[in-house]
Amino acid sequence: MKLICIGRNYTEHIKELKNEKPTDPVVFLKPDTAILLKKQPFFIPDFSDDVHYEVEVLVKINKVGKYIDKKFAHKYYDEIGLGIDFTARDLQSTLKAKGLPWEKAKAFDGAAVIGKWIDKKEIENIDALNFSLKKNEEIVQNGNTSHMLWKIDELIEYVSKYFTLKIGDIIFTGTPAGVGKVIANDKLKGFIENKEMFSITVK
Repeated sequence: MKLICIGRNYTEHIKELKNEKPTDPVVFLKPDTAILLKKQPFFIPDFSDDVHYEVEVLVKINKVGKYIDKKFAHKYYDEIGLGIDFTARDLQSTLKAKGLPWEKAKAFDGAAVIGKWIDKKEIENIDALNFSLKKNEEIVQNGNTSHMLWKIDELIEYVSKYFTLKIGDIIFTGTPAGVGKVIANDKLKGFIENKEMFSITVK
């Protein structure tokens, strides 16, 4: 099982981090050890003073595929979820400045929150899906999949050129604007439409 993450997939998020708009999806991986265990708090790692939340719509792959055409991509997933790509922003900035990979800032233990799953048949339009993140009961991120630069089926087509997709693989599809720092005792809740998908505490 692998976690395939997409960066810079929402224009406003690209602007807030002062990044360049990419010509192709930005792809990086997280190992399965990055998954935050169910009912466990997120512990801020001792190597960072600036860990950010990034709420993202998730897609769970349901069969093996390689070089998947966009028009067939919908056959490779049945469930949509929501999660958080935690990022040690200070460490990421240091690594980027040196031209080094981001994994230490993105793939550390506990850096991937995976919430509940929804059968996609229950979703009217996957490409116009509202989702949000509350921090201490205040909405801090509010997104809609219609604002993605690359939609879910396009991401599956692109990613499958490079990596064979296997059953259980999860794609993190990118975060909208509004990312920010977490501190101890923060409570984070994620929603698709009005359905709560996860709730975690920061330690």
